[in-house]
Amino acid sequence: MTAVTVAGIDCGTNSIRLKIARVDEHGVTDVVPRMLRVVRLGQGVDETHRFSDEALERTYAAVREFKNVLDEHAVDAIRFVATSATRDADNREEFENTVESILGVRPEVISGTEEADLSFLAASSAISSLSDVEAPYLVVDLGGGSCELVLGGDGDTLPATKVQAAFSMNIGSVRMTERHLHHDPPTEQEIDEAVRDIDRHITEAFRYVAAGRTHTIVGVSGTVTTMTALAMGLTEYNHAAVDGVRMDFETAFAVDDRFLNMTRAERATHKTIHPGRIDVVGGGALVWNRVLARVAESALLDHGQHIDSYVASEHGLLDGLIIDLGRRTLESCNERPTEH
Repeated sequence: MTAVTVAGIDCGTNSIRLKIARVDEHGVTDVVPRMLRVVRLGQGVDETHRFSDEALERTYAAVREFKNVLDEHAVDAIRFVATSATRDADNREEFENTVESILGVRPEVISGTEEADLSFLAASSAISSLSDVEAPYLVVDLGGGSCELVLGGDGDTLPATKVQAAFSMNIGSVRMTERHLHHDPPTEQEIDEAVRDIDRHITEAFRYVAAGRTHTIVGVSGTVTTMTALAMGLTEYNHAAVDGVRMDFETAFAVDDRFLNMTRAERATHKTIHPGRIDVVGGGALVWNRVLARVAESALLDHGQHIDSYVASEHGLLDGLIIDLGRRTLESCNERPTEH
């Protein structure tokens, strides 16, 4: 067998995504490009450690929609992964059982480390063709519930596409908004408390990931790409325009700060922001700002490099899931004995 068709579903804290693709030795070709539905599965989970009935119903509706799409395509394998919010929810078995009854596939609650590895796989595969990307690079996957830091290579003996170290922090756009940013717009005190919380998590992460060795920062996920699009001045979101773009910190910080301090009604006037991100994108931008600043500070101390920009990538966890599942399925099919 020279190619397989696989489907991946990534169920995060804020959104759920489906992608169906054909995978062969040359790479990945979309059959059904990424479908995204904002379901806010993780609503309230940071405080209650339970999925709410409303959040579950929103998610089940999206899963039923995905089931209809999957029924139209013959796939060789499917994998459904759930991340930060599901890791924290005490009633996750109810969620897993219901999804399995709808889809016929049981969700896999993956660890933060596996989430980081898959995100890095996708990002590193995509940026390896860019001429201005210098290894080692740090992939930052900033979701609704968590933020993964993944350092690839060591700039010497370890290939840039291999993970050197990874750490998952329980700070994301939904989690930070629900935990700290209660006013509209948030108060300076709320922002200061959020920054202290974020910095504590980053300090812990740096104990496990030598972020100072970074030469290039690569940002994936909806918060990063949305804020990049706004920094580019796009009036509507454009995947192709954002993917692979290099954005300078000065522009990014100014835009992130402006949208953090906007009211939700003001953000809603910007079509670049998906409606499901309007209330939480400020919290995500705050996490992103602090990660960029702290990594740049560490790199300067470590090897004297002034990192003043990052690369935005559309290729995150879902793409890594597809690549990994496709490769493993193809290998498994080719290992089977031929029937006579």
